Amino acid sequence: MRSLRFAVLVLLLTTTACGSSAPSGGAPANAVPPLNVRVLAGGMEHPWDIGFLPDGSGLVTQRPGELALVGPEPGPPRPVRADLGDVHDRGEGGLMGLLVHPDFASNRQFITCQTHQENGTAVDIRLVRWRLAEDGTSARRMGDLLTGLPINPSGRHSGCRPELGPDGALLVSTGDTARAPVSQDRTSLGGKVLRMDIDTGAPLPDNPFINSPNPAERRVQSYGHRNPQGLALHPDGRVFVAEHGPDVDDEVNVLRAGGNYGWDPSRGGEEDSYDESVPMTDLQRFPEAVPAAWSSGSSTEAICGAEILTGEQWGDLDGALAVPALKGSKLLIFRTSPEGVERPAVPAELDDTHGRLRAARQGPDGALYVTTSNGTDDQVLRITR
Repeated sequence: MRSLRFAVLVLLLTTTACGSSAPSGGAPANAVPPLNVRVLAGGMEHPWDIGFLPDGSGLVTQRPGELALVGPEPGPPRPVRADLGDVHDRGEGGLMGLLVHPDFASNRQFITCQTHQENGTAVDIRLVRWRLAEDGTSARRMGDLLTGLPINPSGRHSGCRPELGPDGALLVSTGDTARAPVSQDRTSLGGKVLRMDIDTGAPLPDNPFINSPNPAERRVQSYGHRNPQGLALHPDGRVFVAEHGPDVDDEVNVLRAGGNYGWDPSRGGEEDSYDESVPMTDLQRFPEAVPAAWSSGSSTEAICGAEILTGEQWGDLDGALAVPALKGSKLLIFRTSPEGVERPAVPAELDDTHGRLRAARQGPDGALYVTTSNGTDDQVLRITR
């Protein structure tokens, strides 16, 4: 009896000391140190992405079609006037991903991903170039960088996230619009990671399908994706992709040029309906498909953005991958290695404490900034060790 009591006590102490919880459907997670979470700004509606300016303030896209500036000090968001009347705000679509141009200090440009409508009819998803006014109160539309990304009128699987690649190329993850043939069709811009010139939108000469006669296929870096909404550049040059599964198998993938990631709800063209019972990575149909670096297994967290934590301020989390979850209402932290990622940890400070979490970007101050996506009084959170 004494031995049994001792074993129970050890188990309780071990569980309490962990400081992190396990994601559903997975093994017990690795512990992470305590994190400090502060609200930088609130009062927003579905802030989808954030991009930081040289002065430490952040541009935020809000899904209904609004731009705002936040920070660098805590306070209310400051509206940015912009011509966003064409945004198709429905379901999962609207004003989505954002990337501040690496030469912003000289050209004040940024790029948005947004759904586009004309006379109330959904037309496409497009990348749009903007220039922010010197005083930050308005942004001028400079033209479309890329048009023709497929759209579902319902807004489903509209996800579109831009990121810089290790060589300065513009990478953009795109959703499959919940249509069966899109992901495996390399002539469609949906269900892909695209790679192009950040200033012209043109495909780059070393893209894997650059010799294709089809202009869309020339921009494809990888295909066979369902709804990837996070791209994160590691200091070693790898790009990690966070991807929504159906009711199973959210995935973290490592981007590979020309890679097929194995999602095919058309079952090789035999199925017209969007058959979500197929494997997220179908290695039987596509033996050459790129296996996931991590899968959530029998449940989903609805993982969204992604960011690599860098800098000595993160201690042993330097180089870890941070991935917010919508359904799971938590932040997953994956320690990385040359082989991929370890099982994720979930810091208690961000485990069902702020509701649904969407974007993740590291600021110039080294802190991680995460947005909530609850629909009312949404916030930008500043996270440090």
